[in-house]
Amino acid sequence: MSTMKAIQLVSPGQWPQLREVPVPRPGPGQVLLKVTAAGLCHSDIAVMESYAEELGYPLPMTLGHECAGIVIDAGEGVKHLVTMGEPVLVYGPWGCGRCRQCAEGYENYCYNAAERNITPPGLGHDGGAAEYMLVDRARYLVPIQDLDPVKAVPLTDAALTPYHALQHSRSKLDANSYAVVFGIGGLGHTAIQLIKHLTPAQVIALDVSERHLELARQVGADYAVKSDDAAVELVQDLTHGLGAEVVFDFVGVQASIDLGAKLTKVRGDWNIVGIGGGKATVGFGAVPYECNVFAPYWGTRGDLYDVVALARRGVIEIHTEDYRLDQGVDAYKRLHSGEVIGRAVLRP
Repeated sequence: MSTMKAIQLVSPGQWPQLREVPVPRPGPGQVLLKVTAAGLCHSDIAVMESYAEELGYPLPMTLGHECAGIVIDAGEGVKHLVTMGEPVLVYGPWGCGRCRQCAEGYENYCYNAAERNITPPGLGHDGGAAEYMLVDRARYLVPIQDLDPVKAVPLTDAALTPYHALQHSRSKLDANSYAVVFGIGGLGHTAIQLIKHLTPAQVIALDVSERHLELARQVGADYAVKSDDAAVELVQDLTHGLGAEVVFDFVGVQASIDLGAKLTKVRGDWNIVGIGGGKATVGFGAVPYECNVFAPYWGTRGDLYDVVALARRGVIEIHTEDYRLDQGVDAYKRLHSGEVIGRAVLRP
C-alpha cells in the first residue's frame, strides 16, 4: 500500500488527470480513511477553471470535497477518538475550532481559516477523489452506520448546503407560500425534497434543461418552469403577481441572478447559493422592499448530522450516477457539459 490512484488537478485551466501518488500517512491529530465514495460538484469545475489559480491552491491537488470512507488508521493523540472500520462522512468546511464562529458551531464561517490557510479537502489541499485520504481532525467525521456511501456522500454538500440555506428562511414558508428553486442539479433537486418535507410551501423549479425539470417533478416540485424570457411572467402568474416568499439560486450565473430579484416577494428572502460568478445589484429600488439577500456557504456540523438523520429516515434520496475512479476525468467532462442528472459519484 505504498501508492494509490487519485484524480488530481495538475495545471490551472486544464482537465484533471488520473495519477499514481503516494498513500498519505496520518500525522498527529490526523485520521486516514479508505475512501468509499467521492461526489463531484460544479465547484470542482470552478476550481479547475479559475479558483485554483486565483486562490493560490497548491498543485497538484487531489479533487473532491464530498467524501465518504472507512477509518483505517489515526495519528498520535486521536486513536482513542475514532473506531477502526467505522463508515463515515467528512465534514468539509474546516475551521480553527477556537474563534467565536467555530465556538457557536459555524466552522463554515471561521474567522481565522483564510489567514491560517485552513482549507477544505479538494478546495485547497488533497480531497477524496482517491483511494485514500487524510482528515485533519477527528471531529470532522460524521458516522453513517449502514447508509450506502454512494448515496450518502452527496449529503456533505448537495444536502448540507441547501439545508443550511433553508434553515434561516423556513419561517417564511407557510401553507400559503412559494419557494423558487433555480438549478435542478445536485443541490437543487435535494433542496426540493427538503422544502417539501420541512415546510408546507409550494415549490417552483426553474432550469434551462427539460431533463433536469423532469427530475424536479420526480422529487416533488409542484411546478417545473423553463428558465427563459417567459419565466418571470409564469412565476408571477403562479404567485398571484406577488413573487415567491423565498428564492434559492443554486446556479449563481448572471442570468439567474438577474431573474432572482424579479421573482422575490416584498419582505422575501433571496438566497444566492451558486458560485457561477454573477453579481447582484442591491439597493433601494433594485430589490423588493425589505428583501433579505443571503449568500450562505455550506453548513454546520450540526446541519450535517441532521441531513444524515433525514437520509436514514428516507426523506432525502439523492439521484446519483456512479463512476469508477478511473472514469473520473470523463465524469467531470459530463458534469461540465450538463449531462449529469443529479450527482456524479466516484467509487474507488
